[in-house]
Amino acid sequence: MAEAQNIPAGSTTAGSIAVAAESTVATRMSAPPSFDVADFPVPHGREEEWRFTPLERLRGLHDGTAVASGEGVKVDIEAPEGVTVETVGRDDERLGRAGKPVDRVAAQAYSSFEKASVVTVAKDAVLAEPVRIAVHGQGGTAFGHLVIELGAFAEAVVVIDHTGDAVLAANVDYVLGDGAKLTVVSVQDWDEKAVHVAQHNALVGRDASFKSVVVTFGGDVVRIHPRVAYAAPGGEAELFGLYFTDAGQHQEHRLLVDHNTPHCKSNVAYKGALQGQDAHAVWIGDVLIQAAAEGTDTYELNRNLVLTDGARVDSVPNLEIETGEIAGAGHASATGRFDDEQLFYLMARGIPEIEARRLVVRGFFAELVQQIGLPDVQERLIAKIEAELEASV
Repeated sequence: MAEAQNIPAGSTTAGSIAVAAESTVATRMSAPPSFDVADFPVPHGREEEWRFTPLERLRGLHDGTAVASGEGVKVDIEAPEGVTVETVGRDDERLGRAGKPVDRVAAQAYSSFEKASVVTVAKDAVLAEPVRIAVHGQGGTAFGHLVIELGAFAEAVVVIDHTGDAVLAANVDYVLGDGAKLTVVSVQDWDEKAVHVAQHNALVGRDASFKSVVVTFGGDVVRIHPRVAYAAPGGEAELFGLYFTDAGQHQEHRLLVDHNTPHCKSNVAYKGALQGQDAHAVWIGDVLIQAAAEGTDTYELNRNLVLTDGARVDSVPNLEIETGEIAGAGHASATGRFDDEQLFYLMARGIPEIEARRLVVRGFFAELVQQIGLPDVQERLIAKIEAELEASV
């Protein structure tokens, strides 16, 4: 079990928490962000940001050999009143505002898409219903770009649902105006052969609130890279995630919260369960507190539950702090096997083993599922978790 650390206000520490002008953690070891794919060398798997990823299973997304082919993906957007949905070309000035690509696949996606979807929630609009975006793979390879922008003091919930079969590289931008509140639920429920690599960029305005819930079940390889930066003081970001990694699957979540502005908050909590031979989950949590970001309050957590032999987890939390004037910072990571004592306790009270296992796993995920706030999505995810457990019996 990895260690947990908490740092009170005004303190500095060495070791896994770096306080330095030049960082040595993963947040600064890659090439500088760029929209140009030529600025990123072809990865070979020895680089810090690629060392856990099975490059040979990315179908050429990392080395430029992948080209758009087949029917790719179909995108359907259902939006309530107060929302504008547009399909725009590459020259639209709203594209890329939330952040530049930070690796070769993201840059390849930005260089290769033809049309982008832009969803705009008007200033002061408070949506009574969620925006629902269905991304359905129809075979082949596709590159995509999606922008979700909220005007000042707007409030919205967006559900992005990925299904079907495809090889997809994409960038997603979330831009929040001052005082806006956005909740995004991104579900990766791909068919078993799908490959999905995506960078999610959030730019949080003054006193705005951003909540991201990333849920990953399907796919052969899924690599999601959520990133948050702040445009002004007072912003808050919550990044939640859950994943269920089955035999042979590789699911990787790499997060960066860049506290570049004073008096902002962030909270990260990801949980995963794994079962089956060669199931592999990777979680990298990077939090950077820049010298100007005084008054930052941040915490990150990763928990993993290994249900069977043959599964592997790599969990790496990082904190990089460049100022001692913080409200608080900490991280925790733990990976453990299924608790036989919990199982025995339930079975001793007459609960069959299969049902007892379901109860333990449901309890493990319950806190994060409740963060979604949409009953139909929550029920679907619980049903999916139970179906995964049933398949393992």
